[in-house]
Amino acid sequence: MIDQDTLNTLLLYAVTAFGAITAALWLGMVIWTWRDIRQRSRDPLAQIAAALVVAVLGVFGLIVYIMLRPTETLAEAYERSLEEEALLQNIEEKPLCPGCGRPVKDEWQLCPYCHTKLKKPCVSCDTMLELAWNICPVCATPQVAYETAAPDPVPAPGNPSAPIDDSPAPESEAVEFVENDSY
Repeated sequence: MIDQDTLNTLLLYAVTAFGAITAALWLGMVIWTWRDIRQRSRDPLAQIAAALVVAVLGVFGLIVYIMLRPTETLAEAYERSLEEEALLQNIEEKPLCPGCGRPVKDEWQLCPYCHTKLKKPCVSCDTMLELAWNICPVCATPQVAYETAAPDPVPAPGNPSAPIDDSPAPESEAVEFVENDSY
């Protein structure tokens, strides 16, 4: 049989090993919590508080920390903000053709795909203007076609009192749509 001294020595080794394993797990939980909260928050008070909760309460403190910790890391939040910014830049920077919906450039007068008129040149300085603008913001020239002196109206053949207006018709800025079967 095993004598009392051998049994006490084995029991002492077992308790020491169990204590060492428990201390290592406890220290590992505290270190893991410290590293994890540093990835999730820049607030030093929150970092210290999280580590202390786990250090004092052990496994229960770790459970509380996991339930209350921020859902995303600082790196994930930064990547998400970069993605959102990139999406906003893509939306803001690419004008689309009103006719076919394809991307166009600001300096284009016509859409190269569907031939929709996008802008008009200024009658004075040839700056590209939006179709609805009545004045050039660069040279302050009104954007009405310069009219020449209109000739006297000629009376209509069956009605001498009704004049015929044979002045040239003003050019229209109608949008020309070309049927495209590439949809």
